[in-house]
Amino acid sequence: MKRYNETLYDAWQQSFSMDEVLFEANTGQQHLVIFKNALWGRVMALDGIIQTTEADEFIYHESLTHIPLFAHGNAKRVLIIGGGDGGMLREVCKHPGVEEIVMVEIDEAVVEMARTHLPNHSAGAFDDPRFTLVINDGARFVAETDQQFDVIISDSTDPIGPGEVLFTQDFYAQCKRCLTPGGVLVTQNGVPFLQPDELVNTFKRQSQHFADHTFYTAAVPTYVGGVMAFAWATDNLQLRQVDRATLQQRFADAAITTRYYTPDVHLGAFALPPYLADQLK
Repeated sequence: MKRYNETLYDAWQQSFSMDEVLFEANTGQQHLVIFKNALWGRVMALDGIIQTTEADEFIYHESLTHIPLFAHGNAKRVLIIGGGDGGMLREVCKHPGVEEIVMVEIDEAVVEMARTHLPNHSAGAFDDPRFTLVINDGARFVAETDQQFDVIISDSTDPIGPGEVLFTQDFYAQCKRCLTPGGVLVTQNGVPFLQPDELVNTFKRQSQHFADHTFYTAAVPTYVGGVMAFAWATDNLQLRQVDRATLQQRFADAAITTRYYTPDVHLGAFALPPYLADQLK
C-alpha cells in the first residue's frame, strides 16, 4: 500500500496509508495531494506536510474562529488569510452577526480541489453571500488594502515556502494597520514542543506592535508533538478578560453547534503550562 510520509521534522515522521489518491499535482505554488485514509478520512497535504484531515479538523478550525469572535462580541468584518480548504470559512459563517468575510488564498487550486474533494470542510460556506474570495499573497494583501477588519485569522502553512512571509514582523505590522480599533489578530503558530523557535519569534515580533500578545492552545491529533499554539494579538486589553457568563450568553445568542468550542474551553485555552510560559519570559 502506498504511504504518505510527512517531512516536517528530520528526526521524526508520521506516516499515513493512502487508501485512495483523489488528487495529486504541482499547482505552480506548491505540491498538493488529497487522499483517503481509513482512520482520518480525507487528508490534504502540501509540500510534504499534512494540512488537514476530516477526522479532527473541527478542533483546529473552531479554536481559530470562535475564540476571537466570541471574545470580540461584535465582529462585523472578518479577514481570513489562507484557509483554502474552507474549514475556517465554515466556522466564521456560523456567526450571524458577521456581515462580511474576505478570504485571501495564494493558491486557487487549493480552493478548487477542496471544494471538489473536501466538501465537508466548507459545507457550502463558499456560497455564502457574505463571502468574497481574493486570490493573492496574504502579506501583499494586508500591505496594500485600505479595508479594515474586526478579526483577522491567519490560517497559514508552516513558515516554510509560501507561508514564510506570514510570520514576519512586517506582516504583523500590516495586520495591525488593517484592524479596526479593538480588533484582534489570531494566527496558527505550530506545535511549540517541537517548534519552540516559532513560538519565541512570533512573541518577540508581535510585541513590537500589540499591547496584548500571547498564545492559546488546543490539542489537535494530526499535528503531532503536543498541543498546537495559536498567537493572539490585540491592543484591546479587555478581550482576554471577558468573563464566563458573558461568553455563555454570546454563545447561546449565536445558537451555533460546535464539537470542540465551549466558553469553558475558551477560558482554559489561555492557561499555558510552564514549559510554554517559560519560553516567553
